[in-house]
Amino acid sequence: MLKIVRPVSFVLLSAAFCSGGVVHASDRAAITPRVGISQQEGSLKGTVSDSFGPVAGASIVVKGTTNGTVTDMNGNFVLDVKKGDVIQVSFIGYLTQEFKYNGEPSINVSLQEDTQKLDEVIVVGYGTQQKANLSGAVAQLDSKELTSRPISNVSSGLQGMMPGVTVTSGQGRPGQDGSTIRIRGVGTLNSASPYILIDGIESGSMNDIDPNDIESISVLKDASSAAIYGSKASNGVILITTKRGKTGAPRISYNGYVGASKATSMIDRVSSADYARLWNRFEPGHYSDEDIRMFEDGSDPYGHPNTDWNDEAYRTGLLHKHNVSITGGAENVKYMASAGYLGQTGILPNSDRKQFNGRTNLDMQLTKKLAVRMNMSFIKNDFSDPNASYYGGSSDQIIRQLNIISPMIPVKDKDGKYGQTNDGNPIAWLDSGQTVDNCNQNFTGALSVDYDIIDGLKATVTGAYVNEDQRHTERVLSIPDDPASASRTTSLVERFVNWKRYNFDALLNYSKNFGQHGLKVMVGYHAEKYEVSKNQMQRNNFPSNSLNDMDAGGASTQTNDGLSRELAMLSYFGRINYDFAGKYLLEANFRADASSRFAPGHRWGYFPSFSGAWRISEEEFMESTHDWLSSLKIRASWGMLGNQDALNKSNPWENQYYPWMQTYNLDGNYPMGGNLTTGYYQKAYRIEDLSWEKSTTWGIGLDAVINHVTFTFDYYDRKTTDIIMEVPVPTEFGLDPYFDNVGSMRNRGVEVQLGYNNKWNDWSLNVMGNMAYNKNKIEDLGGVDRMTNPDDGDLWRFVGKPIDSYYVYKADGFFQSDAEAQQWMDTYKGKDGYPFGQDFQAGDLRYVDTNGDGKLDADDRVLSKTINPVVTFGLNLNVGYKAFDLTLNFTGAANVGRAFTKEAFGEFSGSAGHPSTAWLDSWTPENTNASMPRVAESRKSPSEASNVMSDFWVINTSYLRLKTLQLGYTLPKSVLNAIGLSNVRVYYSAENLFTIDSMPLNVDPETVSSRLSSYPLVMTNSFGVNVTF
Repeated sequence: MLKIVRPVSFVLLSAAFCSGGVVHASDRAAITPRVGISQQEGSLKGTVSDSFGPVAGASIVVKGTTNGTVTDMNGNFVLDVKKGDVIQVSFIGYLTQEFKYNGEPSINVSLQEDTQKLDEVIVVGYGTQQKANLSGAVAQLDSKELTSRPISNVSSGLQGMMPGVTVTSGQGRPGQDGSTIRIRGVGTLNSASPYILIDGIESGSMNDIDPNDIESISVLKDASSAAIYGSKASNGVILITTKRGKTGAPRISYNGYVGASKATSMIDRVSSADYARLWNRFEPGHYSDEDIRMFEDGSDPYGHPNTDWNDEAYRTGLLHKHNVSITGGAENVKYMASAGYLGQTGILPNSDRKQFNGRTNLDMQLTKKLAVRMNMSFIKNDFSDPNASYYGGSSDQIIRQLNIISPMIPVKDKDGKYGQTNDGNPIAWLDSGQTVDNCNQNFTGALSVDYDIIDGLKATVTGAYVNEDQRHTERVLSIPDDPASASRTTSLVERFVNWKRYNFDALLNYSKNFGQHGLKVMVGYHAEKYEVSKNQMQRNNFPSNSLNDMDAGGASTQTNDGLSRELAMLSYFGRINYDFAGKYLLEANFRADASSRFAPGHRWGYFPSFSGAWRISEEEFMESTHDWLSSLKIRASWGMLGNQDALNKSNPWENQYYPWMQTYNLDGNYPMGGNLTTGYYQKAYRIEDLSWEKSTTWGIGLDAVINHVTFTFDYYDRKTTDIIMEVPVPTEFGLDPYFDNVGSMRNRGVEVQLGYNNKWNDWSLNVMGNMAYNKNKIEDLGGVDRMTNPDDGDLWRFVGKPIDSYYVYKADGFFQSDAEAQQWMDTYKGKDGYPFGQDFQAGDLRYVDTNGDGKLDADDRVLSKTINPVVTFGLNLNVGYKAFDLTLNFTGAANVGRAFTKEAFGEFSGSAGHPSTAWLDSWTPENTNASMPRVAESRKSPSEASNVMSDFWVINTSYLRLKTLQLGYTLPKSVLNAIGLSNVRVYYSAENLFTIDSMPLNVDPETVSSRLSSYPLVMTNSFGVNVTF
């Protein structure tokens, strides 16, 4: 973050000295610089540098005078002084240093970073502000916190780093980790993803950029800071700013690492011998002692195998990443260019990722008033994933099979044919090499022109173009030596998708100080157009695996489909910032958005916000506290935001582009004159007054810096109304559900961040902890009191309750005898609504009549845990000793749960069952305090999750994870000078090193699949190097 302000500071400070103005520098912190003394008086020469090299634009001033200068591109300066003068050296983001001039002809000053960073420049919507002057809730990470870690996806780099920003990894598929990002929880029944911009240009993913190219990431969390983006900002905004050129000689940097990965956890499954013993509990004698002996000793590997399917399938994944960048420039031209490559093989065969990326940023000052900025970036990702022969499209079905296939099935039999089950052999699918391949390419180009109209008034226009192409190829092959392959259809699917986005922005910025009054005004115009097209084709019955052309498949089996859609938005917006004496801060934002997704007359939405702050520490009555209280500020905000993302679906091809327009299908067939005649028909009903969701948020906050301690507190309350929902219609209506603004919900929370930063001689310590509490409640579901999540029928939504909770029967221990079970059935069995198809026995779960009506039916279900964590937290520890540095990043979540099905725990179902080791502690007459119910053949127990889901199977997935451990060493200056390099740091890093949880299964608590069919998360050990030439 510090580097981004250098060119700006150089220009501002130069202007200040040319006009004879006074440069004020803080004297709160003074560190004695390293000074080489040689007696001479009159002219002082020197060099100012930091840990990265020379600092251009640093202020050198004789304290109490207007006599000063600034360092040039190489950090050098010359200043006329006299003995006894006190020299101040300052630069934004660094501690001000003072020393007394005693006649020495030259000095070398090494600046140290200001740990409090009150002058830090924070990126906000359409501009920047000093951290001290913020009145909204904005959090920011700088490049140092990202590039020092070997992260391949930007989203994972945010986890645990900011309060109120929740990142759930989901899975470990290379480059497709399925991360979800939530800012201040979930505030709508629909999509809760934040709005992401890279250098002011909308991006569909945080992973469309190399982490090494990032200068900073700002998160706008409240309505007052996000309202400048209006209808797209209701779920928060993430602003990614890339690195830019800096004044000075060319500086070349290389960042690279190599690493190895394995699954963070793999569910423990029983051996064949234990499977046989467990089976004999409900079917005594099914397996003989001799069978069990051969399972154990391996004497009959084909007739009595003990296959560890995970061991057969999974491997160590490898990855290596490289990035080279060059920055530099003169006073009028600055440049940054970078190129990167990432190669990654997954822990499953045939899963890999290859990424190529390049970026160029150019800044040109053409005249005194006219400046131009140009950004261009390209990124290409090639993903491969192994494909199953049915339920294909990803490796999910393979992973599911690895979890459920019996250990009593051999990988191959003695004749070399694959071991058989009705559901297929996952190793056969992996060995075949059949894959799902995706090639994604993204090009983004932007050109900005700045013109200084008069002093304080600047106009900026920006045009941007984004083009993204995706090619999807999916093969199912004929597999030799796999008898099941004969019943599978060979196939090829190809899909081509293209997205285009055109943006235009025009801004006017006015900034002026009138004595103690500061005023900034910004007005703007935004227009965008979005185009998407898709074409897909498929053929089956390919005569040979070597024929990859579509026309080699059976012509009679071909299917084709395609679509093209357009969206457009038009916006006007503005912002006013006012401050008085740097103590009282006011900000007002307004945005008006129009979207083509709504009918004429309902397209415009209006979104205002207001915020204010009082910097109490700047009051005169607080002057006596300045030696220990650097800053104390209270904040308050109110704002309204909009949302139209409810019209986006989990399947992007089902997105609603014209939800207000009556549309017709053209594939109708009508019998007319004895023949079927093609015609059209109306499929869905639409209403024209559909419009924006609206969320109104108010909040208060406090920021304090006490000596080396920083503290931030925020409370917020958000209410979302007019939520867009699909309204069900009676079957007799004959049309699909329609969209309307009918729902509402409320979201409240607290965020706390506490930090400590200090240095002692050769030691440095930085600790930053954060915690967020968030609770949501549904207030209206459009006239009904409950409904299921349209994308996951296991999750329920109740008025007055949190969104997406499990609605299940309540279990209260196990029946301890058949008589107790029979007595229970005598009470409830046979009454209306009784849901159990099997009789209860000793060891089965005992369900509770929660409403006390004497019946056991669906009304006795209760809301259990929610999949959205109520509490999230992070702890980041950085310790430095001389040239060594140690980093520990912890992250976690609490009050969160997930239901796991019979496939996760494992079932007793012959060749299609593989119980987990949790069943070794199942109920028996000798083990009545067991953790699991009695074992039973699949679908023959009323305890089984697939028969009746109860809270017994909803597991607490709270956890604490060591996300990152890193140990680094920076070569000393003496060595660097000898080898001609500016900086070299080597490090070892481990990601997802260990996790603490209370789950009964050895499953990663962040997994999103209830049946464990998602790609396992991975732990990565890597070695890396950062080099600056």
